[in-house]
Amino acid sequence: MDERTGGPPPTPRVARPVMHHRWSDITFLHWRYPAALIQSMLPPSLTVEPFDGTAWIGMTPFLMEDVRPPGLPALPWLSRFPETNLRTYVRDARGRSGIWFLSLDAGRLPAALGGRASYGLPYFWSDMSVRITGALKQYRCRRTWPGPSGARCDVDVERDPASWDGDELAWFLTARFRLFTMVANRLASAQIEHDPWPLRRAALIRLDQTLLQAGGLPAPDGDPVLHASPGVPVRVGRWSW
Repeated sequence: MDERTGGPPPTPRVARPVMHHRWSDITFLHWRYPAALIQSMLPPSLTVEPFDGTAWIGMTPFLMEDVRPPGLPALPWLSRFPETNLRTYVRDARGRSGIWFLSLDAGRLPAALGGRASYGLPYFWSDMSVRITGALKQYRCRRTWPGPSGARCDVDVERDPASWDGDELAWFLTARFRLFTMVANRLASAQIEHDPWPLRRAALIRLDQTLLQAGGLPAPDGDPVLHASPGVPVRVGRWSW
């Protein structure tokens, strides 16, 4: 939270992006997990960032659109695909907040290969779909490669059409502008620029998933905390150490 305004933290500005995206029709599902458990899954250079005494694990199915480098047009097939990320919230030794990914499932094999090779991120290629029917959002994911295959995530949610300003928990879980990864055994980070999420409340209709367990976590206890958004355009910065 931005202590000056009482609202979400301000976004950083990425002057020279290496990629442009749009993250569309996203749903945020979050569960509490013990901080000590999540800390054991992180590299030594990162520390769990808790909220209300616990760590949080987020699952974010969405539609990736307009994926392109600066100055180049988006390619229709390659630049639009579903993605589902499994993530937690951390700080580095310099006190900078960010995201650590446990897994990223993408519906395009080139995207999964590129994410692994260029960004050092744990991408998986999956059979995926995003279907929007009015307020109903349906996400499907079946992991294909690399193995073990078969991890799944089927999510149906109903999004409230009314806009919502959010609250402190919603901002903590969604207003994230830095991602961390390991490149050549060194911690690297990249800034992400986007406007504040236009948030909506959402209701869970159906959830059938094993992505959390495939990521090394115990099955979640109880229903998730939900937030939804129609999406934002994104500018991705270069890696720094």
